[in-house]
Parts: sequence; structure tokens; C-alpha cells
Amino acid sequence: MSLLDSFDKDGEEILRPDMIFAHTDDIPQKLIVVFNINTVNSILERYDCTECSARMSAGLTIPIYSFNYKGDTIGFYLSPIGSAASVGIMEEIAFKKDKKLLFFGSCGSLDKDISSGKLLVPTEAYRDEGTSYHYAPASDYITIKSADRLAEVFDELKVPYCKMKIWTTDAFYRETKRNMLARKAEGCSAVDMECAALMACAQFRGYEVYEFVYAADCLDGDEWDMRILGSGEKDICGTMADIAIETIIRL
Repeated sequence: MSLLDSFDKDGEEILRPDMIFAHTDDIPQKLIVVFNINTVNSILERYDCTECSARMSAGLTIPIYSFNYKGDTIGFYLSPIGSAASVGIMEEIAFKKDKKLLFFGSCGSLDKDISSGKLLVPTEAYRDEGTSYHYAPASDYITIKSADRLAEVFDELKVPYCKMKIWTTDAFYRETKRNMLARKAEGCSAVDMECAALMACAQFRGYEVYEFVYAADCLDGDEWDMRILGSGEKDICGTMADIAIETIIRL
């Protein structure tokens, strides 16, 4: 059986999230999920946060925090990077189907005209990873059904953004020039490591999941342009967290 035949829609699962993770009453219904420790630190420094009693584990302990904002209780956690890890942890949080999750993090731009820090809302994700093929029939792209609702909230907040296709790959050190140009020719404006898998899982399970990304480094040039990736990204993490917080209370 090839990878393209691995979607077993009605197959009995051997391991389920509820066998690993026990939900506790102090996990908020609305959560933002981040990929950058600087974002975590920014929220912890600016809000009165409490650790939830539940803990997740992906080779290390992952705390879940909560805080109050404008009458809402919001949760957040730092997700591992990469499709398999981020989906596994999301399954543990979302399996009761009583949560709303908003993921956000940096991406690589495939268009040099997209400025650093520009917000992007993926509408389709190219499936250059393995996890999504266990949650959806084989196809090149997965359509992101929650993108329109997220865009509506950004319009309400008057947050500038751009809808676009994204290329999801786990092998970021194998982002070759030829593959980048092929994805760009198909209309992809960015590359990330999780979107296709997160959305395939969410749509298969019926989880309420949203995602936006912001441009960091740029692959569209004669050489890779680091731009704000790394230490330079720290300066905008608080801004992105604020946007996510205002967004999740409206979803």
C-alpha cells in the first residue's frame, strides 16, 4: 500500500487521544496556539496567567495557560513545530469537540513583494507532508473551510491581510529552488510546516480550528533572505498575540 492509499476513513483506531490525555475543567473553551516561545513570553509578561492543571507531553511537558480578557477566558499553549507533533497535541486538546483553536505563527514568503510581518490567511494548503494523508483522501491541496470566517473577523477588526495558498512541508532543509518555483507557479505565496495537516485533521474530526500566518523569511530571490526570522521576530510577537486574542474572542 502506498502513502496515497493510507487514508482509512472507517478503520478502527488503535490509540485514541482520550487514552493519553485527560481533560480538566480549567482548560478554556477558546485557545490560541503559538509556535514561538517569544509569543508565550509576551503573553505571560502582559497578562495575569494561570497554569491549567492538565499537562500535555510531546517529549517535553507542555503547559496550558489561561487568562481573562474582556470578560472571556482564553487559553494558550506552545505547540511543537511540524505536522505530526502539532496535530498529535491538537488531537489531545480538541477531541471532546468543545474547543475553538486559533493557530498562528511565522511562514516563509514565496513572493518578495510580501512585506515582513504581513498577515496571510491560507485558503488552500499543498500537502507536502505525511500526516494529512491519514485524515483526508489523497489530493495535492486541501481546502481550508474556516478561512472565510477568519477573514470576516479580520475585516471586523480592520486588520490588513491577504488570502492565499500555502505550501506545507516538514522538510524545511529540502525546500529546493525547483520545488519553490513550482509551488509559486501554482499560486502559493508562503511555506509553513503545519497548515495542511492541522486542517486535514480538524475537518476530518469536526474540530473548530482556524489559522493565520505572518511573513518572516523570504525564499523568493537569488539567495534566502532571513529578514525578521530569529531575533528580529521577537519585536512583532506581542502584536501578533494581540491580534490573535482579539480574534479568538470573536470566533
